[in-house]
Parts: sequence; C-alpha cells; structure tokens
Amino acid sequence: MGHPKRHRKKYSRPRKPYDKERIIREASVMSKYGLRRKKEIWKAEAIVRDFRHRAREILANPNQKTQDEMMQKLHKMGILVNNIEDVLSLKLDDLLSRRLQTIIHQKGIAKTLMQARQMIVHGHIKIDGRKVGWPSYVVPAGYEDKISVSEAQRVKVLNEVNKE
Repeated sequence: MGHPKRHRKKYSRPRKPYDKERIIREASVMSKYGLRRKKEIWKAEAIVRDFRHRAREILANPNQKTQDEMMQKLHKMGILVNNIEDVLSLKLDDLLSRRLQTIIHQKGIAKTLMQARQMIVHGHIKIDGRKVGWPSYVVPAGYEDKISVSEAQRVKVLNEVNKE
C-alpha cells in the first residue's frame, strides 16, 4: 500500500507533450465529458490501462480467482463485460461515461456538464442519501437510480421554473 503520508501519482503524463493528434483528441474528450483539466483524462486512461494489463496477465497465466475478482469489480463499476477478451477492448469512454458528472447530465438533473460539475462540488448531489463531492466519482451500477438532489437545491429549481 505504501506510506500513508507519501502519496503517489495515479497517472502518467504523455511522453510526447506536443503531439498534435493527442492534443486534439484530448480536447474533444474534455468537451464531450466536461472535464476541467487533462489530468482527469490521464487518470482515467491509467485505470483502463491497468484493467487491460491485468487481463493480459490473466490470459497468460490463467487464474480463475483473480479473473472473477476483476470481472466482479468491473460489473460493480457498471462497466459491462462478458468475458476476459472484452476487458482487452475497454475504451476510455467506457470509464468516463460512468462518472457522476456525466450521469447527472444524462439523467437531465443538470442542463450542462459544467452545471452538473458545479452541483456536485457545491454539495447538492446525494447518492443513497450521502453527499458526494467528487465529479470524477465512478457511480456503481446499483446506485445509479439512487442519485438525488438535495432539498434546498430542489426548492431553488422550482422557484426558477415558477418565475418563467
């Protein structure tokens, strides 16, 4: 696990900082998912890369226990895969579409991705009655229906609708 006070980076920076194709691709991903900085993309890429690496290790040295653990973790995260070969084809979009910010926008709770991010950071969003303050929170599959807006924010939205 490591030392509790010495945190380690959870991502790696690109090797070529001025690669035009990568910069264009990252800019489109940032606008599509409402991300604030490229570090969020790099973290998600690291998570997907780790799952694919673990899948390659399982294919090289078959171990049913570790395979079942990884498949359970992916199903819990809401990423639908049927077998170990599907894990190798995971994409960045599969993980970014499970973020709380994206799900709130898709459900229609927020009009824009930036509004969804603001609502989360300001503490207006609850999952199963607990306040979640991280837009990058990966919503487990079972909790997607338990996302709600705090009562104060709901009253504010109703007042805005009544004014119009």
